[in-house]
Amino acid sequence: MSDQPRPPINGIAHLALQASDLAKARRFYGDLLGYTEVAPAGRPHVAVFGVNDRQRLIIHDGLPVDRDERLLALAFETASADAMRTFLQARGQQVADAVADADAGGRQVEVTDPDGHHVRFIERAPNSGVPSGAGEDRRISRRILHAGLTIRDVAAADRFYRDALGFSEIWRGGRTPDVTSWINMRVPDATEYLEYMLVTNARVDRRQLGTLHHVALVVPDMQEALLTVRSRTTIDDANHLATPQIGRNNRWQLNLYDPDGTRIEFMEPWPTRD
Repeated sequence: MSDQPRPPINGIAHLALQASDLAKARRFYGDLLGYTEVAPAGRPHVAVFGVNDRQRLIIHDGLPVDRDERLLALAFETASADAMRTFLQARGQQVADAVADADAGGRQVEVTDPDGHHVRFIERAPNSGVPSGAGEDRRISRRILHAGLTIRDVAAADRFYRDALGFSEIWRGGRTPDVTSWINMRVPDATEYLEYMLVTNARVDRRQLGTLHHVALVVPDMQEALLTVRSRTTIDDANHLATPQIGRNNRWQLNLYDPDGTRIEFMEPWPTRD
């Protein structure tokens, strides 16, 4: 094992998805969730939404009608893309040179995890966050708390995320007390986390993938978030009828779905009180 030190991993930087209709995606992420587009002009095939000054949701167009997978990549923030590349190479990972990233702002390196997910490490450029201005702040949430990835082999995932990258388990749970369906792995140098979505089926269909590959957004008051969603949707929109529930982690949650079926989870940051 190399003594090359691991660069800091300072939380989730972005989730990149592919959409079948960018105009519909803009209505969901921009009009409903309230995020401002932050990408430079002249890039007609991508919409980049600023969650806050360091986190983004990136939507590319061109999703084929026969493709079930909509997730393109999950990215984490690091201090140096070059240092992360050196660190990953020292641990036997196949990683290309660090490159500029117009979508995320700054520079990135990318690797593939044991389940085939594209994992990026972003060195964020200065002044790459949400534009300031006098307009109304319409964001329902101002922070990505976690993102979920399908995991088939926990031991292999642990060798990558825990042993190589320094993630640590903070919670596990399931739909019943005797079953483990999710394992939460906190990033090394922040409080955000990756959620292992454990998969045992030979094939996961389109609907299931949209639920498993998800992003969780913090909301301080679920009732306020619910009222905002309902005020921005019509009765014929399935998201208008979404109902909050208390999850296995004893926190209020509300599941919305973008036009291609990817789950966007609202979650209060603290457990409910008895």
